[in-house]
Amino acid sequence: MTAATFKRGIHPPESKNTGGSAIEMIYPDKGEEMIFPVQQHLGAPCKAIVQVGDRVLMGQKIADSDAYVCAPIHSSVSGTVKGMTETVIPTGATVSAIVIENDGLYEESPDIYKWKNNERDGYDKLSRDTVLKIIREAGIVGMGGAGFPAHVKLNPPKDKKIDYIIVNASECEPYLCTDNRVMLEEGERLVSGLRIILRLFDGVKGLIGIETNKPEAMERITKITANDANITVIPLKPKYPQGSEKQLIMACTGRQVPSGGLPADAGCIVNNVDTVVAIDRAVRRGRPLMRRVVTLDGGAVRRPGNYKVLTGMSYDSLVKAAGGLKEPPAKIISGGPMMGVAMFNLNIPVIKTSSALLCLTGKEAELPPERNCIRCGKCVSHCPVGLLPLELNMSALANNDDLFVKNNGLECIECGSCSYVCPAKRHLAQSIRSARRRLLAARKK
Repeated sequence: MTAATFKRGIHPPESKNTGGSAIEMIYPDKGEEMIFPVQQHLGAPCKAIVQVGDRVLMGQKIADSDAYVCAPIHSSVSGTVKGMTETVIPTGATVSAIVIENDGLYEESPDIYKWKNNERDGYDKLSRDTVLKIIREAGIVGMGGAGFPAHVKLNPPKDKKIDYIIVNASECEPYLCTDNRVMLEEGERLVSGLRIILRLFDGVKGLIGIETNKPEAMERITKITANDANITVIPLKPKYPQGSEKQLIMACTGRQVPSGGLPADAGCIVNNVDTVVAIDRAVRRGRPLMRRVVTLDGGAVRRPGNYKVLTGMSYDSLVKAAGGLKEPPAKIISGGPMMGVAMFNLNIPVIKTSSALLCLTGKEAELPPERNCIRCGKCVSHCPVGLLPLELNMSALANNDDLFVKNNGLECIECGSCSYVCPAKRHLAQSIRSARRRLLAARKK
């Protein structure tokens, strides 16, 4: 079968160094202070519903909101609430957070959703509203991007006819290997979670898009879904940014999301691999979202691998549990090298959307000096959205907002392809991202 793809894009070195490393569970030390930011998703922030001195249990809800576009926060450990603080999260924002001292007992909360008589296979009898409520109460968000609450995404307006539920298993960013490992190790849960989602809609088909550079995962998922007429595995050509929703929808269905529109406008809903697995864990096993699989890699890391980490644990604790660093990193990135966020230290908590931690050496992080644009057009020919990055860069630097908008700068998906291919190493993506976010923030106000 011919591998599907989208127009333009790039293919940077894959650097899938940990693709063969099985997921390893890491627990925080007894007495370690866990930091739980009250905003780990798009939408309204939560408010703490516990107080200093309270003893909390593993899986207990500790922050919530009445807002619809919101997802509650749960403690991943049992312990004592030590205080409230401000913390920087991997996105770079500073938000309020709850500090809980881990008692090392991991005593579970009785509030965790339980099946009566330990029944595990009755989810097909649940109503649509009940399933959405379970997903909401479990605090599940999109775990491959900005963290949009899953119960909102799976409940589009009634005038949006959904035809396809797409599982984004492309994992096109260099270094990242968590989705690949989850498919290999928890493939049955992935497919079960997709089946749960399919039951929420009438007449929909499930598509699982996997890049062909993951042959073992593709073989495994294809085998699991062999007798399911409603689920199809779509081989994808390895290319970046294949995992962007609009590009993935184009590759898998041939449909185009309209300008300014959402995937639902093209009859599609896209979910990340770990999000779908989390839905299975919530609906079938009653588990709220309390853990995250993270790829740890980079030349400064002593023991690169894929680690299952409890939310609230710091990146510093993760690195130490994985053997520490061989040398001081020249650059630390939360996420992949293309769309991740550079961090100034490791004292930042793992949150629901944490996908990777890269500790790069000076050689790996070397950035050539920025030079004058030579008008070669490479940024234009590789832009997956079909924009004019060189023009957007100039209008952004000149603070010419009207020209920036006229050239469709707000349509940028901030993938960084333009900066990657630029021979002059212009900071195209950075300037465009700054202008775009400033304008969107102004519109929101």
